[in-house]
Amino acid sequence: MTPARARRGPLRFGVSLAPDAAAPLIRTAQDADRFGLDLLGIRDQPYRRDTADAPTLMAAALAVTSRIRVLPAVACLPLRPPAALAKAIATMDRLSGGRVELGLGAGTSWEGIEAYGAGRLGAAAARRALEEAVQVIRLHWTDQNGLRFQGEHYRFTAAQSGPMPEHPIGIWLGVTGPRGLDLAGRIADGWIAPSSLVPPSRLADGQRRLDDAAAAAGRDPADIRRVYVLEGSVDGRETRGFLHGPPRQWIYELTELAIGHGVDSFLFGGDPEQLAVFALEVVPAVREQITRERVSARGAGSRTG
Repeated sequence: MTPARARRGPLRFGVSLAPDAAAPLIRTAQDADRFGLDLLGIRDQPYRRDTADAPTLMAAALAVTSRIRVLPAVACLPLRPPAALAKAIATMDRLSGGRVELGLGAGTSWEGIEAYGAGRLGAAAARRALEEAVQVIRLHWTDQNGLRFQGEHYRFTAAQSGPMPEHPIGIWLGVTGPRGLDLAGRIADGWIAPSSLVPPSRLADGQRRLDDAAAAAGRDPADIRRVYVLEGSVDGRETRGFLHGPPRQWIYELTELAIGHGVDSFLFGGDPEQLAVFALEVVPAVREQITRERVSARGAGSRTG
């Protein structure tokens, strides 16, 4: 474990919610809040039939919860103009007392994106658009006047910025490739990685790339939050592979992801019917185990120092 990972902030646990319009989405949001989870991530898939609009669902979830933080995980940038997205996210943050974060992605399902009216971009162009979008959004969240941005993909002018959010909103990028990780290390407040695309065998390399890019940009890698989307199932009595098995398996695997790989935030992306088991059985046990291991490690360090 690198020193940067050892310094990361408190653990956060949450849920990654698919916006199925036929599902009890508000009830799941209220359950997550009632169970004491920290984060409610809402997947943004506007091009899919029968899905709820992610920003609208975020606002509705914030209105019926009291403590949980809500974010798009991740916003589909090609269909979410960054200036308008910045205003929507800041407005929700102000109205909720500072309970909004922003997950942002360059776009992946290009056939659906094209069907909804946006142009297809190659990988390099999509990364450049993502970087420009982060600049636009942060510019909107300043107290500057006379804003002007002229980029390759986005441009705007505005006499005034704002509204400013209630708290410093983190911009967490959903990227998986090496160039995307370089970008996240240079400019992002966090990295969102799905377990299906970044299994543990790839996670260590991704973390190193992120840390190296941050250090090269003069940033402290420890300031970048590491968010892992857990695409699995908490059920049964026997293991059926990574993140597919009983609670005791999840407790072991999440503890290893936190201690061994530096993950500091987990979003449960499985069946919402299993959310109670995750939140009430797995999460407290993982917190306890990690606290015990960290105390033990500090004790060992003081004895050898």
